[in-house]
Amino acid sequence: MNVFYNKQGIGDVLLVQLQTETPAKIHPEQSGDITLIKDEAGEIAGFNLFNASNYVEFSEGQQVEVSEGLVTSLQNALVKNDIDFTLEIDFSPKFVVGFVEAKEKHPNADKLNVCQVAVGGEQLQIVCGAPNVEQGQKVVVAKVGAVMPSGMVIRDAELRGVASSGMICSAKELALPDAPQEKGILVLPEDAEIGSAFQVKA
Repeated sequence: MNVFYNKQGIGDVLLVQLQTETPAKIHPEQSGDITLIKDEAGEIAGFNLFNASNYVEFSEGQQVEVSEGLVTSLQNALVKNDIDFTLEIDFSPKFVVGFVEAKEKHPNADKLNVCQVAVGGEQLQIVCGAPNVEQGQKVVVAKVGAVMPSGMVIRDAELRGVASSGMICSAKELALPDAPQEKGILVLPEDAEIGSAFQVKA
């Protein structure tokens, strides 16, 4: 789940995204202060909570941190607006330390590499175009569902015919202070713990 709030831009409305993919066609349904956004199959892809400050306490920002307290407030808002829907949220970190276990040339693109990256308990295949990615590095991985500081949501993708789940990040993409402008991923110290959360400011 990703949550966005920009009172100055769109008013006192909380935007809640439940699916990583945007439906091709959406079907809105209004119930009180909530507009449900349903996909073609009738599944709830997200919802907009109007008069959000009456239901939720938070600091304004582009992206709102998803906490257990926020989810409880959103669940209460759904109940108060007569919506029978239970939020099932994955609280696992979306930016984590990864270890590049293997790197192979992309079969259909000279400037891309196919990397196998361990992120603690699972391995992800990630297509990476950074010139400095190498086997044995500790890196920052944005997992599927992560929201980059730019607002881009990371999704499962297929790059030139090869599946890619996540992104190996550069310091610039993470909006880190004094990030180098040249292209290249951020390489972490060897003592970084694989699978541990990497803090990113939205």
